[in-house]
Amino acid sequence: MKQQGTFIDRRIRQSLLVLSAMLCVLPGAALPEETIAQTGIAIVVHKDTDVDNLSMSELRNIFLANQQFWSNRTRIILLVRAPQSDERDYVLNRIYRMDEAQFRQYWIAKMFRAEVPRGPKIVFSSGMALDLVVAIPGSISFMRADEVTDAVKLIRVDGKLPSDEGYLLK
Repeated sequence: MKQQGTFIDRRIRQSLLVLSAMLCVLPGAALPEETIAQTGIAIVVHKDTDVDNLSMSELRNIFLANQQFWSNRTRIILLVRAPQSDERDYVLNRIYRMDEAQFRQYWIAKMFRAEVPRGPKIVFSSGMALDLVVAIPGSISFMRADEVTDAVKLIRVDGKLPSDEGYLLK
């Protein structure tokens, strides 16, 4: 009986901590959207991918699966963050120019018409995106620029990196 009470007390304390964290944002603390606006969204590919720069138009064609192969004929493997991540919302808005419902409908239609063998692979964190980009030749993904490591290749968009003035995904 005492064990159950201890468990319930611990669960209540955990719930209160989570609730207080959700309700209290420290003054001056950056919200996720503000962090993305400050650091930018980085486009990353597998290290062996023979590309260093993509125009915004080329990037959009890749993300829309209108271009499905790299220049060396390696299939492009698109890795996209799971719904309700700030990075996904940002990319849907800036690259896809769609909301979540339009994005889902787009991929359903694309697969129904057999224009693609499969939709994008869903990743649940930047860490997972990094691991998969490292492991899968031809893969491309996106993440907050401050989460990129040397294990992947950072791609310039219209000749600019996320740290450059005028970067389009910032």
